[in-house]
Amino acid sequence: MVSDTHAGMEPVTELTAHRMGDVGRSGSVVVGVLALQGDFAEHAVALRRVGAEVHEVRTAEHLSRVDGLIIPGGESTTIARLMIAYELREPIIERGRAGLPIWGTCAGAILLAEEIVTLDRPGLHLVPMTVERNAFGRQIDSFEADVAPGELEGGPLHAIFIRAPRIRTVADGVDVLLRLGPEQEREPVAVQYGSLMATTFHPELTEDGRLHERFVGLCAEYAARVALQPGLAAAGGSG
Repeated sequence: MVSDTHAGMEPVTELTAHRMGDVGRSGSVVVGVLALQGDFAEHAVALRRVGAEVHEVRTAEHLSRVDGLIIPGGESTTIARLMIAYELREPIIERGRAGLPIWGTCAGAILLAEEIVTLDRPGLHLVPMTVERNAFGRQIDSFEADVAPGELEGGPLHAIFIRAPRIRTVADGVDVLLRLGPEQEREPVAVQYGSLMATTFHPELTEDGRLHERFVGLCAEYAARVALQPGLAAAGGSG
C-alpha cells in the first residue's frame, strides 16, 4: 500500500483540456494493449468495463488489427528493449504518426516522450515533451492523491503514482489535462497531443473509468475516420 500523500505536494489537480464528448462506449472499437511487460492485464479489465473489445499486442500483425494502443506501466527500460526485440518500435511510431490513438501510462508515458532523462534505449519520440524517470523517488516514495474532476463528470479522480516519472517540459500544442501540486508549482501529470495521451499515474489500478472512456472515444473517432478513408490506416504500415 502506498502512502496517502507525497511530502510537499497538495493532492489537488486541475483539468484544463477540452472533452471528447460522449463517444467512449462502443463494443465495435478494438483497443490494443501492449502485452510485453507490465500491468497490461489491468488495462484490459478497465477497457472491457467501459465497453471496448481488447486485443493483446505482441507483434506488428497484432498492431495492425487495433483502433488504438495502450502502453502500460511497468519497467520502461524493459519495455523499450522488448519493443526492439519484437520489432514493434518502428510500426508503433509509424502508426502513431499516422493518427493511431496511443496512450502511455507511467512507463508508457516515458516511452512516448520526445526526450527521456536516463533511458538506455530509444523511446518512441511521439510527444514533444521531456520526461524524467523515477523522478518522485524510489518505490517507498510512491503515493496516492485525489484529483479534482475539473471538466470530468462525477467526483474526484483517485490517482496512484508508483515510482512515477515527472513531465518536466511540454511543447506548444500539447494540452495539459491534469496538474498536480501547490498553486505556484503545479506540474503536468496527464497530457494529450492530438490522438496521443500520456499519464504519469496508473488509472488502470482504480475502478474509475473516465480516462479509459476518453481514450476509447479517441479510438472510436479514429475508427470512423479509417472507415471513410481506408488509406489512413495503410499510411501507418497497417491494415
